[in-house]
Amino acid sequence: MLLAVDVGNTQTALGLYRREELVDHWRLATERSSTADELGVLLAGLLDFEVVDGICLSSTVPVLIREWETLSVKWAHAPLLVVGPGVKTGIPIRYDDPREVGPDRIVNSVAAKARYGAPVIVVDFGTSTNFDVVSSEGEYVGGVLAPGIEISMDALFARAARLVKVDYTVPPAVIGKTTVAGLQSGLVYGFAGQVDGIVGRIRAELEVDARAVATGGLADLVAPHAETIECVDPFLTLEGLRHVWELNA
Repeated sequence: MLLAVDVGNTQTALGLYRREELVDHWRLATERSSTADELGVLLAGLLDFEVVDGICLSSTVPVLIREWETLSVKWAHAPLLVVGPGVKTGIPIRYDDPREVGPDRIVNSVAAKARYGAPVIVVDFGTSTNFDVVSSEGEYVGGVLAPGIEISMDALFARAARLVKVDYTVPPAVIGKTTVAGLQSGLVYGFAGQVDGIVGRIRAELEVDARAVATGGLADLVAPHAETIECVDPFLTLEGLRHVWELNA
């Protein structure tokens, strides 16, 4: 079985695949100081390493790549494929310096193209909100990087002494009657408006009404209120890792 691992700045998503079937999945906090042994002990409580035939890794935290390499040898006894320069993705990358593109953005685009066709726009609600674009020709042509929901709200709370942290939920109305409701409204509808504005400009630049797909931890909160998002695909990144693994197998 394949263990697909997406190490993000805030969270790590894992998926266990039996061929094309996602058998199980987990989402954990990313700890930059984790050692291979700590990761091994943690994963041993979630899955049986004996069934893992390979690991496909995407990591935006370079310091953890070495730990996953050690884990693959010491704990999983399985080959590890790290998505990066030199790895086949099946999608041409039209970027000034392809090495600058995060591996998660590439695998998202690979999966979106395979699942939804081209052109397609991926909106990934992570530490940053990433907009990645696959053209009508099926090429990765770049995208947009915006501050993510959680870091934006944390910055607001840090700078405004009278504001308190709120739960990330949809408020009862757009016009808030309390400070909490007002913050929640700004969070949900503010970011939904940002998504619609950016997706609209991308479509205008492409000169085509490209489909927009959302993924990421907070996609379910914002995407239903964004007019341009057609669907939410929570396992898009894991699917991209599976596609890349099969292409390189």
